[in-house]
Amino acid sequence: MTKEFIVIVFCVSLCFFYGCAVNPITGEDQLMLLTRQEEIQIGKQYAPQIEAQLGGRIQNESIQNYVNTVGQSLAKVSHRPDMQFHFTALNDESINAFALPGGYIFITRGMLEKLNSEVQLAGILGHEIVHVVARHSSEQMSKQIGFEILLSALTSEDTSRAVVTTANLTWQIIGLKYSRNDEREADLAGLDYMVAAGYNPYGMREVMEILQNSQETRPIEFLSTHPSPQNRLDYITNKIRIKYFNLAQMKVGTEEYRKKVLDDF
Repeated sequence: MTKEFIVIVFCVSLCFFYGCAVNPITGEDQLMLLTRQEEIQIGKQYAPQIEAQLGGRIQNESIQNYVNTVGQSLAKVSHRPDMQFHFTALNDESINAFALPGGYIFITRGMLEKLNSEVQLAGILGHEIVHVVARHSSEQMSKQIGFEILLSALTSEDTSRAVVTTANLTWQIIGLKYSRNDEREADLAGLDYMVAAGYNPYGMREVMEILQNSQETRPIEFLSTHPSPQNRLDYITNKIRIKYFNLAQMKVGTEEYRKKVLDDF
């Protein structure tokens, strides 16, 4: 019996006992230990904790509405247009963006201040939407934290213990790390979402350049949790050149972003 055969049998057994899901982007089976309902529960439970830990919501409804509008335009053309997404701008100076299972996506004030156009915002949000749609967030939570631990905070009868457990897990969720395969999938599918929503895909490349240049003078939280291999800009650029060559009418939104976001800070 070969090692490869044993691995296959083990994976099939896990799928039998826990369940397999189909990645809607790749069409491939993936081991998934959380149900859709559990994902929604986790997102709903931990979203308020994350808001509290990272300075709360930015108290400017114009900015919140703008971020939500851009995010929803991308969510509608994703592989899960039926899913309910929640986009929130947080009043924290770290340069970060991240996603919870169940469609909860956050972007920090520090990240918003680094960007200079709507298309760059779309690049960040599109990337995070893919993490939710492809269930990367759920998969990495299961691996790095343990789904039993996550769910224990939801089902604990001891309210005080549940609150403490949830608070302690929040920072682990914020620091969740993705694999390079997850990142590549989020980058490339995010490009497709951007174009489908009418945005110039070069906005994704611009974001990566901004973050990498900023990393030279200040650690970037987004890059610590989202691995940035040397070839990332290359494969983004190659896909744009091969698949998207008529970009003349696609939206950039530099002026809109300045008026809606930067002028309000």
